[in-house]
Amino acid sequence: MNRPAAPTPEAVLEWAGTVQSTSDLILRRLAGEYHEDAWGFDEEFTEAVFPLFEFLYSTWWRVQVEGAANVPGHGRALLVANHSGAIFPFDGAMIATAIQKEHPLPRWVKAMVLNWAFDLPFVSYILRRLGGVAANPANLGRLLEEDQPVMVFPEGQKGFGKSFADRYRLQRFGRGGFVEVALETGSPIVPVAVVGAEEIYPKLGESKPLARAIGSPYVPVTPTFPWLGPLGLLPLPSRWRIEFLEPIDLSGYGPGSSEDRSLVFDLSEQVREQIQEALYRGLVKRGPAFL
Repeated sequence: MNRPAAPTPEAVLEWAGTVQSTSDLILRRLAGEYHEDAWGFDEEFTEAVFPLFEFLYSTWWRVQVEGAANVPGHGRALLVANHSGAIFPFDGAMIATAIQKEHPLPRWVKAMVLNWAFDLPFVSYILRRLGGVAANPANLGRLLEEDQPVMVFPEGQKGFGKSFADRYRLQRFGRGGFVEVALETGSPIVPVAVVGAEEIYPKLGESKPLARAIGSPYVPVTPTFPWLGPLGLLPLPSRWRIEFLEPIDLSGYGPGSSEDRSLVFDLSEQVREQIQEALYRGLVKRGPAFL
């Protein structure tokens, strides 16, 4: 089977042009009028930024997708994925892009985002308009009750900031809060395994002075950042693979099932184990990260 080629200089220049035009749009809209929903999601803004995500998806990371149709085409759904990125949460963006490009009934997907990200002014502006919502059970429950598809990353900061040595080893899923909300709202859970995001910023350590300076929980040290300055923020062109697993139907559980701690723990571990197995399987199917 022919493998996609690595990004060409022409493709990189095309991406640079897309970045410039998108930046111009953002600056214009900072002073203009726009429409957003109750959560701050701006579909026009997202569609304008989408060509950048398409370039990253198709050319830079050459994403391969399996099982996109497992995401319900309508109604509520809880997408549960492994988390990584170290600097920027591109995993969520690529999951959303995969649904737009590969699903027979594409939908925009909201994403639960760590609260500290909303304390960064410009980052907060972008996240909200792309569908980011502060991560807490109340927000998650409201979104699902609105019959929206929502992404969650139960590893949280532990997954996003894991070291390169721990890549593709799932961290703990906390106390299973996402399962409680799924049970309360009768939402199907769709496990998602993302291979490729662990290599875009190989985390070797952390810089506490930089973290204090920008108010971030941590700032990673990678082979290129902060040594190359802003250029070090350019993600490496690893090859990605995203697998959407079969939905877990929770509609058969009765009222009050979310209070059964044993059930919540068992379901949380079931989801975690399915994602971990899919990650190992995906690594084999993908092969070398950069070839």
